[in-house]
Amino acid sequence: MKILVLACLLVAVAGCAATQDVNNSQAGWRLKSDTVNLFITRNGGHMAPVTFCTDTGSPVQPYYISPWQNEDLQGLPDPVLIPLRGDFFCMPFGSNSEVLNGEKHSGHGEVSSSRWSFVRERHDRGVATLTLQLETKVRKGRVTKKIHLVDGQNVVYVSHTLEGYSGAMPIGHHCTLAVPEEEGALQVAVSPFALGMTCPVVFSSPANREYQSLAVNKTFTDLTRVPTGWKDAPTADCSSFPRRTGFTDLIQLFRKSSPDPAWTTATCQKQGYLWFSLKDAAVLPGTVFWIANKGRHGFPWNGRNRCLGLEESCSYFAEGLGPSTRPNIINKQGFPTAIELSPTKPTVVKFIEGAARIPPGFENIKTARFAPGQVTFVSTTGSQITIEVDHEFLKTGKVRAAP
Repeated sequence: MKILVLACLLVAVAGCAATQDVNNSQAGWRLKSDTVNLFITRNGGHMAPVTFCTDTGSPVQPYYISPWQNEDLQGLPDPVLIPLRGDFFCMPFGSNSEVLNGEKHSGHGEVSSSRWSFVRERHDRGVATLTLQLETKVRKGRVTKKIHLVDGQNVVYVSHTLEGYSGAMPIGHHCTLAVPEEEGALQVAVSPFALGMTCPVVFSSPANREYQSLAVNKTFTDLTRVPTGWKDAPTADCSSFPRRTGFTDLIQLFRKSSPDPAWTTATCQKQGYLWFSLKDAAVLPGTVFWIANKGRHGFPWNGRNRCLGLEESCSYFAEGLGPSTRPNIINKQGFPTAIELSPTKPTVVKFIEGAARIPPGFENIKTARFAPGQVTFVSTTGSQITIEVDHEFLKTGKVRAAP
């Protein structure tokens, strides 16, 4: 009997160990399908690198990894910077610089910087699922993270179940993409938005050795014409990147709920790929653009950081728990900037992200058409690409088994 129990324990440990890995100095877990190879950090649950199209000769790696990952830096100003990369869940979303009702959260909350625990990895009929959990301490409760990969699809399905919490909370998915060096190489498009606004406060202060190019507290309706702080160039194009080297800016778009998912895309013609995310705008009405283009010169940025955050949130910009839960200029216009958590009813936040190879001449996205189990993205050049994706997951929380 003892030998049998020991053998079972060894099998269980081996099953756990099979998912463990280290990438860019961070320990974590790896999940694979026949088309996607995904790494997620144990510290903070940051997802990157993610390699899509692994079954082709031209794999795609769209996500950003911060440049100091292998520098063994000590004394970073915020714990979220230790694993900083790719996509991670934020709760509360934002800087969280103030104490509110006895709560003092770190930047983007414990979920983005504390140590997650492995629960299980499961492979069933072509669906690979990794389940992780975290017990938070500042506001006590449990978060369960599930990541699904489906054979044949270049898609990542993510859900976070929030249990035992009460009160208002800003949340978000902090998707951060790598940006090529060539100006304008990454083109961004979004489904129709009702309100666009630059950061209502100074986002990058020269007092902190940071610099911004966009105006403060200005609205806009067109991503190609966002107000700046410059008289000789009053608007800037925020639909293609990189632009305005030497500056770091932040804007937010707000979208109304609709029957189809809200979408955000980034097209890189030079590297031949399209990245996309899908969400339910009733849950995550905001899209924060963190436009980091070598505009921060303090530690550990040191004027070298270039990336683009396309962060789907329910938040008041990146101002944190207090500003997002109090009356503000956004929620006064009917857009929620925090969700209300119940101690008796779990809240489930669902999100989809993926990538695909694109043909020559396929440029920025003009529109998207949804059909059962797929989405067709239409380029501004008229070219189309259809991607197999269970977008119904945003409502049902379920993915279909591979055929």
